[in-house]
Amino acid sequence: MSVDPALLGRREIATSENMEKLGFALGETLEAGDMLILTGPLGAGKTTFTRGLAEGLGVRGPVQSPTFVIARTHPSLVGRAPLVHVDAYRLGSGAELDDLDLDLARSVVVIEWGRGMAEELADSWWDIELERPTGRDDDLDPSELDADAPRIVTITRVTASEG
Repeated sequence: MSVDPALLGRREIATSENMEKLGFALGETLEAGDMLILTGPLGAGKTTFTRGLAEGLGVRGPVQSPTFVIARTHPSLVGRAPLVHVDAYRLGSGAELDDLDLDLARSVVVIEWGRGMAEELADSWWDIELERPTGRDDDLDPSELDADAPRIVTITRVTASEG
């Protein structure tokens, strides 16, 4: 499948629902071998985006942050590639990520917190940066991390020679 060029670039996403819709639109176009690196602070919408992407891929849910299990596989319900959802936050290096023995060739792999670690795993990848409004860290109310506030999402296709 080819990717709609309108999905690339920088945009403001107003709500969690719209974040899921953006993930869905990209998920519909992904194929086995695609790797996505999601970057952004807590509450930026990485898992929300991945939830929509999973729906677009047609995989079994529910999609939740794999923080404590590090990686979770969601099999396809429609004969497409499975989704491997990774949270690299607690990993110390790309070697630890590589040790997970991810099936990159036959899966769509989403790696949250993977920037600076995952780039060596593939020749090309989707770099997805999510930004949310922030104040001073001591002013941030954790209950508001998931609140519907505009996010900025930048989607870029990167090849190893560029990265």
